[in-house]
Amino acid sequence: MDIENKPSEQETTHFGFQTVKEGEKAQKVANVFHSVAQRYDVMNDFMSVGLHRIWKVFTIGKSHVRPGMKVLDIAAGTGDLTLAFAKKVGKTGEVWHTDINESMLSVGRDRLIDKGFSLPSVVCDAEALPFPDNYFDIVTVAFGLRNMTHKDKALAEMYRVLKLGGKLLVLEFSHIYKPLAPAYDWYSFNILPWLGKKVAQDEESYRYLAESIRMHPDQETLAKMMQTVGFERVNYHNMTAGIVALHEGVKLK
Repeated sequence: MDIENKPSEQETTHFGFQTVKEGEKAQKVANVFHSVAQRYDVMNDFMSVGLHRIWKVFTIGKSHVRPGMKVLDIAAGTGDLTLAFAKKVGKTGEVWHTDINESMLSVGRDRLIDKGFSLPSVVCDAEALPFPDNYFDIVTVAFGLRNMTHKDKALAEMYRVLKLGGKLLVLEFSHIYKPLAPAYDWYSFNILPWLGKKVAQDEESYRYLAESIRMHPDQETLAKMMQTVGFERVNYHNMTAGIVALHEGVKLK
């Protein structure tokens, strides 16, 4: 069989530092989030010393969301951004809470209801979004892009469902400033798994988290990926010395 004719399921990708078949990655990622869903928010506070809340507030501010807008929150999980957007768009707006992982989606849906918001919560794959073209004013994905097998396909889908003039916001762990990298690596591969074991009773999932961050494209590479699928006015904002970056791009064609 010619190499170019090999079935796609034989192609490989990364799961953390492991090399796995593409068809296996989604289930492996799903297992991670099924495991951590109930303790996800608590672990976020421990891991980031609460900084994830500031990163998300900054993201909401950069969205320039207004009443009446339509917002798609991808990999929305426990719903931090979904809830914030729902408060901003008001009764005339529309916010969709989506995730590929049913456990994370369930935790987020319950939390939204507890806060008084009955929003559509939908299990969907970011690489094949079940929404029409040119529908949303804003699309966001926070700490989810790095887990996707085909990031280029997911970004293209986000571009497709945005209206002309619509904005994509990608909040994701990124590449820290080089002088701080040794200390950050020590923290990531020693403290994070330890916290996972003590707080979430799951050391391996948080070891995967550290590995997946290292395998995610750096700031410039992700910006070029967004430009390749059509986004313009692409830029990014480093936060906490590059531990996290917020990328933004606009659909103009």
